[in-house]
Amino acid sequence: MAGARLLLRPLARPRAALGDGWLVGTVFFVVLLRWLDFTFENYSAIPWPLTWLPIVTLAAYCGLYVGMVAMVVSLLKARLGPGWALATAPVLWVSGEWIRGWLMGGFPWGLLGYSQHRALPVIQIAEVGGVYAVSLLLVAVNAAIAGSCVLGPRRAAMGSAAVAIMLALSIGFGWLMLSRGSAPRSQQSIQISVIQPAIEQGQKWDPAYQAETLAVYERLTREAARSKPAAVFWPETAAPIFLRGDPVLLGQLLSLVKDTGVPILVGSIDRLPGPNGKFLNSAFLLGDQGITAKYDKIQLVPFGEYIPLASVIGFVKQWAEFISDFAPGTRQTVFPLKGASFGTVICYEVIFPDLFRGFAAGGASFMANITNDAWFGRTSGPWQHLGTLPSAPSRIASPSRAPPTPACRRSSGRTDASVPRCPFRARLPHLVRAPSLPRHALHALRQLARLCLPRPVRRSGGGGPLPETRHGMLSDLKRELADVEKRMQDLRGHL
Repeated sequence: MAGARLLLRPLARPRAALGDGWLVGTVFFVVLLRWLDFTFENYSAIPWPLTWLPIVTLAAYCGLYVGMVAMVVSLLKARLGPGWALATAPVLWVSGEWIRGWLMGGFPWGLLGYSQHRALPVIQIAEVGGVYAVSLLLVAVNAAIAGSCVLGPRRAAMGSAAVAIMLALSIGFGWLMLSRGSAPRSQQSIQISVIQPAIEQGQKWDPAYQAETLAVYERLTREAARSKPAAVFWPETAAPIFLRGDPVLLGQLLSLVKDTGVPILVGSIDRLPGPNGKFLNSAFLLGDQGITAKYDKIQLVPFGEYIPLASVIGFVKQWAEFISDFAPGTRQTVFPLKGASFGTVICYEVIFPDLFRGFAAGGASFMANITNDAWFGRTSGPWQHLGTLPSAPSRIASPSRAPPTPACRRSSGRTDASVPRCPFRARLPHLVRAPSLPRHALHALRQLARLCLPRPVRRSGGGGPLPETRHGMLSDLKRELADVEKRMQDLRGHL
């Protein structure tokens, strides 16, 4: 109902809609990102309460997208009427989320669809459209409620019925996928052991604790290897020194691999060649013959691993020790493993659908997400991070009957070998196999924009061309929507 009340404000004047939407969006993101205060207070030189200044600034930036959606809906009201203007809200909202996840490297944190991470029947439509499909459904339901409030139940009946059908089909699809075990399964499966040593962030980078830290990892790895998993996964930057630049450390880890007979995925820092080479946040797969493969993190954390617009605001690097200057990776590495290949995303890369989709299309049979959330302490930040996993768009191995076990968030140092033996899917999700579906949807949105926005009118006198009519634009829009419907029919046929 809160979303419905927000959608009522765009029916006011555009400036008022922008202001109200921006305010609501900013307040939402301040509450959502409040856990960043722990990081600024403990790992920066910014005194409290000034630590809230960058948080409010980031929240205001994210909230601006909410205000812009409200303003555009208000502008469309004058041309289309309140009912049709509200009908555009779901597409406009999802477009705003997509742009926020792309502009200046992207920050797609707190997408609306992630709020349903525990509603398993609802989030199964991520199979078709990723988390954006879940966001679209939520806004459509709230737009229908707002339409009933503005137009009255009778005048809004057609739109409400359309949304009700959409909701019923989405939940029905979800229950169908859950009853089938999420997707057609192959006979293959794999077991992975995950190591969680619970090393405090202050000790992790202290040279005095390096030997003790590595001893904890070795003990837990040997314990995990007793069950003979296909691999043992360590967290992000588990080795707090340069793995490839320390022959002694690399030799110790290779000896551990040979002793246990199990490959190890190790998060560590790497560096580009040259005297001034930038740092890389990397994951190394170690086998009997040494480093089998390496992945360098592509989507870096803004103001954590790089500074956006560094030529203008690069001075902020001096304010916090957690702000680094990493270079982004350039290749989506698919790691070879006996029985299955896999990809890994590091830290908050898990919230980038296109990145996940690229690994799956490149041959990954399952995905891993290694992370170090110790920067955020015992706040809601790590749990928000965990909540994004059930809606990951390329669920090629992870079970969707229940949210993933928070193995990497346990507070006591222990090995967690409870990761289930995941059977692989017989085929990739439709979103990976047929990415043309979003493209057709974007074409339909373009035709909708042509219909709604003013265009220059050419007069037909003097033999000139006739003006482009709304009838012609509607025909184009119908063709694009027909292409989308055909894709949906193909999907139903595959299911």
